[in-house]
Formats: sequence, C-alpha cells, structure tokens
Amino acid sequence: MTTALTPGHHRADIAVIGGSGFYSFFGDDAESIRIDTPYGPTSGPITVGDVAGRPVAFLPRHGVAHEHAPHTLPYRANMWALRTIGVQRVFAPCAVGSLVPEFGPGTVVVPDQLVDRTAGRVQTYFDKGGVHVEFADPYCGDLRDAALQDGVVDGGTMVVVEGPRFSTRAESQWFARQGWTLVNMTGHPEAVLARELELCYTPIALVTDLDAGIEAGQGVRAVDVFAEFQKNIEPLKALVRGAIGSALMGPCESCRVHNGVELPIELP
Repeated sequence: MTTALTPGHHRADIAVIGGSGFYSFFGDDAESIRIDTPYGPTSGPITVGDVAGRPVAFLPRHGVAHEHAPHTLPYRANMWALRTIGVQRVFAPCAVGSLVPEFGPGTVVVPDQLVDRTAGRVQTYFDKGGVHVEFADPYCGDLRDAALQDGVVDGGTMVVVEGPRFSTRAESQWFARQGWTLVNMTGHPEAVLARELELCYTPIALVTDLDAGIEAGQGVRAVDVFAEFQKNIEPLKALVRGAIGSALMGPCESCRVHNGVELPIELP
C-alpha cells in the first residue's frame, strides 16, 4: 500500500539508503510512502518497517530496478524526504572499489573521511546566504560506532568520482598514492546534504572489486561488481540490522551544525 504524506508527518527516526544491489529491506507487508519534495520525487519508494523495535525507513538509492545512474540521482529530494518523515539518522550501505590490496572483495569498511572528485552535481540546499556547514569530519561518530560490528574495518578515505564510468588505471594509481583507500560514485553530495539537514550519516562500504590500479592486467566490470554485491547482500543486511539496534536514540548534538545560524530556507 502506498500512502501520500504531508510534510512533518513522523514515520521513522532512522533510515537506510540501499546502494547498488540493495533494493529492498522489508517484506511485502511494509508500508510504502510517497513524499512530495521541493526537489522532485525521490529515486524510489520509501518503505517503513520495524527493525530491533524501531520504525525504520528504507530508500533504494538507485530505484527498485536501478533506474538512476550515480550522476543523475535526485540526492536533494532523497535526503529532504527522509527528514520530512522524521528521520534523524541515516545508514548508507554502498558498493566501493578498493585502492589497497588488503581490502579485498567482501570486506566491509566504515570510512571516516571523504574526498570529492565529482563535477557538476548540485551539492547544497543553500543557494543564497552565508551558510557554510562544518564538514571536517563528514560522518557522524556515534553512527560510525554503531556500524562497527564484528569484522568491520574501522576507518578509511573514500574518494567519490563522477561516474558512471570506472576509473582509468592512472586515476586509480593516483588515488592510491594520495593514501585514499576506497572509490565510490554516490557518497557525495549525499553526505554533505545530510549534514546540511542536520542528519547523522555514515556509509557502510562493501568492497566489490580491486580498482584498476591495484593489479596490472585487471580492470573493473559492472557485471562483476553486481555479482559480488549480490553474494554478500544477506550478511550486509544483517550487519545493517545490527547497526540499527546499536544506534543511539534521540538527537545528536554533534551533527547540529546550524545553531545560531539564520538559514535562508526552512528545513522540513
């Protein structure tokens, strides 16, 4: 069943945004919600279910049939809609390539830093006024702690590229020389939009491949990326459920970045 909600209607305080291959999280009995936003429709339906006794919203980042490419995703609509239904915390599972051989396929990493190498993506809600959000540490520390379940790698720098193509070997080697460890196509502007909305946010990165610069003679193929993600999807979902159960309740003061700032728009 799909329900249209008006802004301010509370439905869930925590959300999961599913990446490539992560298109559903609940059974057929989950409620589907349609949210109208000033930035158009979301990339897919928002479903709401129960995890660890908490109401949780799920949004497939690319749509239920992977309709949206990384550079065309409605990032602003997605994050706005989640806040509209009361979400305060966002776990963002995603597929990543590894820039270091020790993070092989199947490794799950909770990065602590981000490098933006995208081009042309709208990355703010504030098109006027002097609003400059703090972003030195792009991910919520409390939410990262909740995501660090057994076997998960703590820390790493995720470089976000424009896509939809994969990196050249030279680009991949350059990223690795900078000390960056993961490469991804959707982590920006998602993270900064979450910060502008004062949402706690952390990615949970599943390594699907070694990027092109790791080993000569090898490159990245989309079919292999999807196959690796599918192979690990159930353990990843279990990990996300565990993270939800460990996440703190209530507002997070460290992610309230607008205290004392007059905003040019009213947040939902």
